[in-house]
Amino acid sequence: MLPETSVSFRTENEKLQKVYAEAEKKCRGNLRSFGGDRVLVEGGGYEKIWLETQPMGGEMYALRELQTALNNCLLFMRHQRRDGRLPGSIRCENGRVEPQFDKYQGFCFPFSALNLYFLAGRDRHYLQQLKDTLIRFDACLWRTRSLRDDGLLRSFCVYDTGEDLALRYGDAPCWWSGDTPPRGYQAVPMASMDVTSWSYACRDTLAAICRLEGDGARAEEWARQAELVRAALRRELWDEKRGALYDRGPNGRAIDILCHNPLRCMYWGSLSRNMADRFVREHLLNPREFWTPFPLPSVAANDPAFRNAPENNWSGQPQGLTYQRAILALENYGYDDIVTRLGEKLMDAVSENGCRFTQQFDPFTGKPSLVYEKTHRPLAAGEDGPVQDAYGPTLLAVLEYIAHRFGIHPHLGQVWFSLGRGNAYEYEAAFAHHRYGIYSDGRRAEIRVDGKSMHRGDCGARVTTDEAGRVLSVRTLAI
Repeated sequence: MLPETSVSFRTENEKLQKVYAEAEKKCRGNLRSFGGDRVLVEGGGYEKIWLETQPMGGEMYALRELQTALNNCLLFMRHQRRDGRLPGSIRCENGRVEPQFDKYQGFCFPFSALNLYFLAGRDRHYLQQLKDTLIRFDACLWRTRSLRDDGLLRSFCVYDTGEDLALRYGDAPCWWSGDTPPRGYQAVPMASMDVTSWSYACRDTLAAICRLEGDGARAEEWARQAELVRAALRRELWDEKRGALYDRGPNGRAIDILCHNPLRCMYWGSLSRNMADRFVREHLLNPREFWTPFPLPSVAANDPAFRNAPENNWSGQPQGLTYQRAILALENYGYDDIVTRLGEKLMDAVSENGCRFTQQFDPFTGKPSLVYEKTHRPLAAGEDGPVQDAYGPTLLAVLEYIAHRFGIHPHLGQVWFSLGRGNAYEYEAAFAHHRYGIYSDGRRAEIRVDGKSMHRGDCGARVTTDEAGRVLSVRTLAI
């Protein structure tokens, strides 16, 4: 039987309370039955579960419905092919569940699946299933996507990395179901920082699993294998003069478009600290590139390949999915203050536009984009489209930014209490057979675990405890 989970947030900040309540309400509208298994679909017109969004999305929803969160990972694990390939998406029509192998569609899976191990009661069978899944998937990547002796893995189509309509993919096919590389295209097979980083994430997570199992030797070997991947990224794709990663086309030349994808690599943990620091300092926080009035365009705003297109287009406008991934990406490298700033930007954009949770936002105005809906075509010049709403990654990003500033976040067996400054609030959660709470007047806060006071202190700090509430650290943060 799974442990009880729940979460609630109450604040005197009426605008923030409304955004929180609307996000929770619209998330519930994205719940579906897939062959009897309750899952959280991507929403906003997308009725499947996708490997790039829904394991992560489910895990972020876990305190609201733990079994649903597990299903969002388990369905991918159950439908893994015998050769190790995971489906890029899974759909359900007329009660029939169908895994789809015509693209990889990203890989926001290992961290979320491992975090659910702790939330679901540390089930050893689940941990072994996850371990086997990652070993087989990593082997499949290297068997099918390693085309040269350079330590890199290739993307075969646009949807492998989920970058719909991205100009940097040129004439590449949208889908590619085969495991042999496409021929005759200008951009693919592409030596990819994303696909290569998936292997890093697999191996880094496998090292963590082996440590949990008490197998130090295997943990050390998986960590060494992960470092080989990181070294290849630096050696082959890192431009030292420009402080960024650039994918390479089939001709071996760098694709000279400054995209946000190094931030994705930070999500998987594949950048060294120096690489991450340079990308953040020189590019992410550069107002001419990625720190636009509404930050995080998919391509630097001053790059010739940037397009401020309102449809689902990864050549320009900031995406809710990027905001969702940015939380772990930045916290992996200690950039919690940037997470706070991004959360403020996202909350303001959603609130000021009638609590619409769209896939994209204009990087210069923060306005939600008018998008096509279920037509899979770009809008014609001057054509209006329906205003999208209830897009899952944006909904979950909003809830997660609140949890990382004013709330409680379970993190690989630890509990993060974020004591944000401002209005009075209460944040309560139940998981791991305990009940946790933050009670704050906006200046001082108290942390309680199972009704017992464990910490009192000034706001503007993150307190980390174990699951029983024993304080491990207290850090001052700009929250």
